[in-house]
Amino acid sequence: MTRVVVTGAAGFIGSNIVKGLNARGITDIIAVDDLTQGDKFLNLADLRIADYVDADDFYADFADGAYGKVEAVFHEGACSDTMETDGKYMMENNYAVSCSLFESCQQRGTRLLYASSAAVYGGSDTFRETPQFEAPLNVYGYSKLLFDQRMRIECGKDFKRAKRQVAGFRYFNVYGPREQHKGRMASVAFHQFNQFRELAKVRLFGEYGGYGPGAQTRDFVFADDVVAVNLWFFDHPARSGIFNLGTGRAQPFNDVAVAVINALHPGGVQDAMAAVDLGLLEYIPFPDALRGKYQCYTQADLTALRDAGCDHAFADVQAGVAAYMGTLCARAGQLPAAAAR
Repeated sequence: MTRVVVTGAAGFIGSNIVKGLNARGITDIIAVDDLTQGDKFLNLADLRIADYVDADDFYADFADGAYGKVEAVFHEGACSDTMETDGKYMMENNYAVSCSLFESCQQRGTRLLYASSAAVYGGSDTFRETPQFEAPLNVYGYSKLLFDQRMRIECGKDFKRAKRQVAGFRYFNVYGPREQHKGRMASVAFHQFNQFRELAKVRLFGEYGGYGPGAQTRDFVFADDVVAVNLWFFDHPARSGIFNLGTGRAQPFNDVAVAVINALHPGGVQDAMAAVDLGLLEYIPFPDALRGKYQCYTQADLTALRDAGCDHAFADVQAGVAAYMGTLCARAGQLPAAAAR
């Protein structure tokens, strides 16, 4: 039986990976997390795992071989709050722990598939996995970049010095089920679902960075697609490196708002302007706390991913958000308005 570890298993992407593994019949899963925020247990309650281990105990025990033969670690555990300013905490939690885990995996013959972030690119206008385009805007992005840099040193430019597979994924703007615990760091689609239920309208940032209201543009990627790519690499243990994990398609926040409204509003709307006219979309001033720390544009360059042989087809915002709204509506016990049209 294949044994795997998922760190951050009660978190957003980690729990979706556990779900994806379960769908393949893999249940010998050691789930690692910190459940100080107790309601995160809900992300594991409907899944099958072999054991749960607190993050404070796992890493040293794993290094000592306490869990026997482990085929792979999906390392999703990290502080993902881009507004966190405690650099000491961020570097310990995101960088030092990851370095220790890498060394343990190499010593124990375990493959490592880990979460990096598109935050490493900062304000760049090119999103390619090479150093000249990496310029993080916050300590979160730096913590992720530093570990990527460490992997380049340890594994070599082509990653062929690694004893077993090492694959890092630079997640772009991920949205989807099981993110309800993330608070302010949850996706705009999740926040807009709740805004619409409460206020019968959604909100977006207004003009900023040379972009008009709601026109800031990101590469939004559905959680199901993130899982699919992780599992593709799990199936292809000879593929190592650092890879962008986005759709390769930039879309404005206005597209997200329209997709949310069209899933929840009986009449639907054609575009953001129509939503504004109907009072279904409101623009709010751009917050001072984010000025100079905000990516107004991201779009994954998928060249490296495709060259590795992964040809996964990604959902666009319209399809992905519609599917996500259906899941949220089902959990809330309501029928999506789109289903009634």
